[in-house]
Order: sequence, then structure tokens, then C-alpha cells
Amino acid sequence: VHQLGFGEIMARGARAAEGLPADLVYAGFSLGVVPAQMLAQTRPGARGALFFYSCVPVAEFGPSWPKDVPVQVHGMDADPFFVGEGDIDAARALIAQAEQGELFLYPGDQHYFADSSLPSYDAEASALLLQRVLAFLAAR
Repeated sequence: VHQLGFGEIMARGARAAEGLPADLVYAGFSLGVVPAQMLAQTRPGARGALFFYSCVPVAEFGPSWPKDVPVQVHGMDADPFFVGEGDIDAARALIAQAEQGELFLYPGDQHYFADSSLPSYDAEASALLLQRVLAFLAAR
């Protein structure tokens, strides 16, 4: 991140979406939330947004969250990055603006809790996350 910078990460995300249809659900994990949130908030036609382990203030990409874009934010309630770096506060503010917004907090202190290839994996939290995400996607 420090070598590329957030601007380049967002630019790469925007380039990756250029040839895709507008009616997408944007999703991002951790740092990947930055381009996903930017696209969901600024690219017309977004059907929804799923943010895992991270969230940035809505003001980073515009004055407000689009009222017609449903959003879910998932994170652990004691994750030192999600909670300790202010992402949870950004998530709460975003959810307060969204007409269809949900913040799901899972008990634990792991950041990448849904990645089964890592020691931080939490099977119970991951199963609940998957259930909620599949229901969200089915509604879109």
C-alpha cells in the first residue's frame, strides 16, 4: 500500500470495472474495500455493496451514500484494525445514511476471519457471514 498509495489502488479498481456492466454488487475485503466502496458510491447503477473487515468514511468519495444502494459491513467487534483504526465508526455512519444498510459484528479479534487458509479463520463467524451474504445477493 505504501509503495502504490491509495490513489493507485482506487485507480486500479476503477480500471478493473470499466468494461463491466453497471448493475453490480461491489465487494471488497480489507484494503479491497477502498475501491469497492468508491465504485459502489460513485458508479451509477450499483445494485449493492459488501464490505468485509473495513470501511472508510463516506466523505472520502462524495457527500453521501447513495440512498438506493443497499450495503452490508462485516467485521469482528474486537478486530484491532476494524475497531482500533476507526473503520467501525465509518461503518456506523454509512449504515445510518443508507436506506438499506446493515452492520454485522462478530465476536472476536481477528481481521481475516473468513479466510479458511489462515490461522485467523473463525468457522462459526464465517458460516454466519456466508449465510448473510448469500441472502443479500439473492435479494438483488
